Amino acid sequence: MKSAATLYRLLGDEVRLRILRLLTAERLNVSELTAVLGLAQSGVSRHLGLLKENGLVHEQREGGFTYYSASGADHDGLEAIHAALAAQFAASAADPVVRADEARLKEVLRVRKESFGTHGGADRQFVPGRSWAAWSRALGLLLPALDVADIGCGDGYLTIETARWARRVVAVDRSREVLARARELAARRGAGNIAWKRGELEALPLDDQSVDVALLSQALHHAERPEVAIAEAVRVLRPGGRVLVLDLRTHGESWVRERLADNVLGFDDRELASLLERGGLSDVRVRVGARLDGDPFTVLIACGTRVGGEPLQRQARPPAPAAVAPGSARRR
Repeated sequence: MKSAATLYRLLGDEVRLRILRLLTAERLNVSELTAVLGLAQSGVSRHLGLLKENGLVHEQREGGFTYYSASGADHDGLEAIHAALAAQFAASAADPVVRADEARLKEVLRVRKESFGTHGGADRQFVPGRSWAAWSRALGLLLPALDVADIGCGDGYLTIETARWARRVVAVDRSREVLARARELAARRGAGNIAWKRGELEALPLDDQSVDVALLSQALHHAERPEVAIAEAVRVLRPGGRVLVLDLRTHGESWVRERLADNVLGFDDRELASLLERGGLSDVRVRVGARLDGDPFTVLIACGTRVGGEPLQRQARPPAPAAVAPGSARRR
């Protein structure tokens, strides 16, 4: 009875149930679980230790990582427990917390799939040095030296990659704390051609016609008024300059409003194209940038070119935005 009481107390914790549900569906490591659950890695490790100690999960080392999965239904007399959990997990599929976990799990699996180091089976061809990062940097060598505005730069990872091929980058974000972290990261990586500016998407602290490329990566859905953000991006472009947008296709994951401070639940393809066209861009193109079966998040990529040299009217500053959680108002 004491053993049963311990087991039931263990299962009386929501986080541990979420972990078990995830590990029933997919083998994951601690970092991946942390990304899905949004918890500290130390807490996730503690929960995993308790679940492992009681025979509910097991671990397997592979390629320098430790992966965890739920024990089988026939494991050490826990058949009834596993059956009850399976029924409960199936019944809770529509729960908002479960749906949010599922969406983040799909994103984790997408990142894993796109990693040359981990995707594929045992017969995958081994090519030393194969790297998505190296491939993107190689493409950068084909580009001319350009002045780039990274609008809504977040922690600056894309800013620093852009700085590898750009003449200069002006990085804009609304958060002082995030800009400070990004500046420190750039200094550690020796990126000295970046100017950091605090400002809003709808009121950029940049001069008219001052850059060749305006980049909004996963930033537009955080704007109070996306059409104004696009107009501002166009305003700072030189004639012939381009706006490049990476953002989400329309989805129904409303939990991102609270957790990630999203204002818009993505954009329809035609809607995104119309935003760019109404903002004064020509030769607008919208395509799918990344998609994974079953993932509610599809990444759209879009670009358009500014024609003509007449200055555009700066848009009126929008009302002050509602308070958001500390840190950047978006994810990169």
